[in-house]
Amino acid sequence: MLVSAVEAVRKEQALAGLRNLLSQSKTIREFATRGLAAEIAAQLLNGKPTVVRGILFDKTPQSNWYVTWHQDLSIPVRKRVETEGYGPWSVKEGVIHVQPPSEILERMVSLRIHLDPCSVENGAIKFIPGSHLAGKLEPDAIETMKADREMMLCPAERGDIIAMKPLILHASSKAVSPDHRRVLHLEYNCAELPNGLEWAEA
Repeated sequence: MLVSAVEAVRKEQALAGLRNLLSQSKTIREFATRGLAAEIAAQLLNGKPTVVRGILFDKTPQSNWYVTWHQDLSIPVRKRVETEGYGPWSVKEGVIHVQPPSEILERMVSLRIHLDPCSVENGAIKFIPGSHLAGKLEPDAIETMKADREMMLCPAERGDIIAMKPLILHASSKAVSPDHRRVLHLEYNCAELPNGLEWAEA
C-alpha cells in the first residue's frame, strides 16, 4: 500500500527524494495519522501527536550520495511570521522552513519506515547515541562528538521502523552496492507553535 502510494507520487516527479508527501497522497496521510506509525509516535511522545512532515529518501545507482553528520533543525511552516527565537528562514521546494528553539525540536520524534531492505552496504543510517541531549550543536561541538563518541550503525529490513529525535546526530554513507533504499520519513510533534506560526502539512 505505502510503496504504491509513494511510487504514484514519484512517478509524476521522477526524483529520488520527495518532500511534502502528506499533501500529495491521501494514503500516506491516512497511514501517518491513523496507522501504526501514529500509534508508535503517540507512545513515544506520551500524547496525541500531529504529523507535520512526510519525506521520501532513496538511494539508487543514479542517485547515491553521502550525508554528513548533522541534526534536523528546520521545520516546515505555512507562512513566515517573524517570531523571537525562530530563524534562520529558508525555502525548500516552495515550502517555507525555519529553525525553531530547541524545546520545539525536543518535543518531536521522526519515524523512518523502511520500504526496502537497507544494509550496511546500501547506506544505512548511523547515529551518535545520546547526542540529542546536548541541544543544538555548533560545528566544533559536532566534530568533538564525532571524535569522542562511538557511533551506532542501524541497518534495517523491509517493514522496519527506526524512531529518532531530530536533534540526534546522524549521517549515512554512499551505498557501496546501491539499490532502491526507499525510506518514508514521518515527523510528529506535540507542541503548539507560537505567534500565529502554523505547521505547513499538519
